[in-house]
Amino acid sequence: MDRNLALDFVRVTEAAAMASARWVGKGDKHKADEAAVRLMRKTFNMLDIEGKIVIGEGERDEAPMLFIGENVGMQGGKFKIDLAVDPLECTNSVAYGRQNAMAVLAAAPSGTLMHAPDTYMNKIAVGPDARGSIDIDASVEENLTNIATALDKQIKDLTVMVLDRERHNRLISDIRKCDARIILIPDGDVAGAIAPSIPDSGVDVLMGIGAAPEGVLAAAALNCLGGDMQARFQFRNEQEKERAKKMGVEKLNAVLFLKDLVNSKEAMFAATGVTDGPILKGVRFTSKGAITHSIVMRAKTGTTRFLETHHVFEDEPKY
Repeated sequence: MDRNLALDFVRVTEAAAMASARWVGKGDKHKADEAAVRLMRKTFNMLDIEGKIVIGEGERDEAPMLFIGENVGMQGGKFKIDLAVDPLECTNSVAYGRQNAMAVLAAAPSGTLMHAPDTYMNKIAVGPDARGSIDIDASVEENLTNIATALDKQIKDLTVMVLDRERHNRLISDIRKCDARIILIPDGDVAGAIAPSIPDSGVDVLMGIGAAPEGVLAAAALNCLGGDMQARFQFRNEQEKERAKKMGVEKLNAVLFLKDLVNSKEAMFAATGVTDGPILKGVRFTSKGAITHSIVMRAKTGTTRFLETHHVFEDEPKY
């Protein structure tokens, strides 16, 4: 895919981020998400692409736009691509003024992004220096030992990021028995999975169960960053298994590697912070407009760019 698309995709996430940032702390996650979705779709349709949403806001009967299967872009455009989007990752964080909210998208040539159903996924993610050291079927102790060896650290100096959920009580207990440090986050395991691959993030590994679509988004970023990830679906019922089969998932209980989630060296990833998090600052509104902080990556070149963008407008951003 053309490198110029990378900056176009950042404009998409910037638009969604600024729209939803107006709702920080106002207690209405639905309005925040609606604003992000509307502006993301509007900006997509300004791009010279023939895009198809493979991970989005849900099925067509559940979401008015950015639904799975929806076509976006000018259509007949130069590039046919799959798109995985989360217009507002961490809606609760925006509603209640918490950290870690982002507008996120991943793009890859048509047919190369996994169509992940809306279910759970067990994940373990590390950065480039620990690539090849993880095994989702191994014990917590074994994984932390191998990661520590790869990073030339003691286990007690490792920092593990985990979603703060009751389902992780056993995991948290096992990590503590190994004497590793833990950062618990209320939401946002896309940023959590990416953080170990970002220098100076202070995070060495993400462990635990989160949403499957977010797993594909994170995998696209790690594909660009040279990080590593293993995952496995955690279905809640038979209906979710049947839906996965219809979406093309053949081995329901198989270990999923990066190449299973994103099978392309042409993948791109872009995200813009809505509220502050481990890798991005949130939107700052100023007397002249707003300042956004974004990250954009390309797997083909291995480049990662952090962008601070100053937007000038009187009342509403110019998208």
